Amino acid sequence: MTLYVRIGNVAASRKGSGRMKIRFRHLLVRVEHGFRLSRVHLTYLWRHNRIADLTAPKTLTEHIQRRKLTDRNPRFVRMADKVAVKDHVSRTLGSHWVTPTLWRGIRLPVEPVWPMPFVIKSRHGCSQVFVVRTLEDYTVGRRLARRWIGHTYGRWLDEWSYGQIPKGLLVEPFIGEGGALPIDYKFFVFAGKVAFIQVHLARSTAHRWIVFDLDWCRVSLSTRDSDPPPPTRLSELIEAAETLGAEFDFVRVDLYEVASKPVFGELTFYPGSGLEKVQPESLDLAMGSLWTAARQRSRLSQERHELDPPSDAQIDTRWARYSAS
Repeated sequence: MTLYVRIGNVAASRKGSGRMKIRFRHLLVRVEHGFRLSRVHLTYLWRHNRIADLTAPKTLTEHIQRRKLTDRNPRFVRMADKVAVKDHVSRTLGSHWVTPTLWRGIRLPVEPVWPMPFVIKSRHGCSQVFVVRTLEDYTVGRRLARRWIGHTYGRWLDEWSYGQIPKGLLVEPFIGEGGALPIDYKFFVFAGKVAFIQVHLARSTAHRWIVFDLDWCRVSLSTRDSDPPPPTRLSELIEAAETLGAEFDFVRVDLYEVASKPVFGELTFYPGSGLEKVQPESLDLAMGSLWTAARQRSRLSQERHELDPPSDAQIDTRWARYSAS
């Protein structure tokens, strides 16, 4: 009898301990969510001078904050991975769209073994790109690459998908003409339809951008820059962007046109982390309304990946299941 009592006491103790562990784990989840929510609100307020509406976002930049907090679509991870996405683009658009990979790994060799100029990138980050034109450049590039490998990109800005990508580096041939970086065309795709095209100019010197609609009319603020002409294969670029963006309520598809040849760049799910101002504000609202409409119209599968902090009722339900087991 004494043995049975002891066994019963041990079992009860273990169940009590298990319940405490479950509660503690979910408390940590709620605390972490609170930190992320506070950080998102504070950074948005700092950059936009207003409080973000995350319950019913109305602007593009607010929608991006909501995505950062709640959306855990596993497709984001593969599509943001600079190595894995190449296979997807090759199958979807054709291998001629993809810049070849000369090397990939986690530690660059001491001496470069590729013809210059070439480009070093991280596979798990954004804007982690360095052009190597000389041996001195390569020394700098190796130092930057070690830093990229040593840090998890996107953690501070809550860009979840980057933290799920295996850390790594890749080397690609330089694809610009005359030593200059190619013009970057960024297509804003809502439920598989391009609505706006952002053109980035002079990325290595005086970086700036202009936004156009599909008729190539400027919709961003006036600047001293004259409007650049559209790419010669604009319709083909739009078709490619819509194909790649068809399965998402919103994604930005970055493409190039080099020597009249279309080239894939990357897919971006958190443009500017939603902290870069979209001006005029009416443009931010217009993009936001398209995102809202895309969510309401299509109800894409990413919704099932959205997270909320667990409630006490949910914890109690999980504990009841545990106790009954």
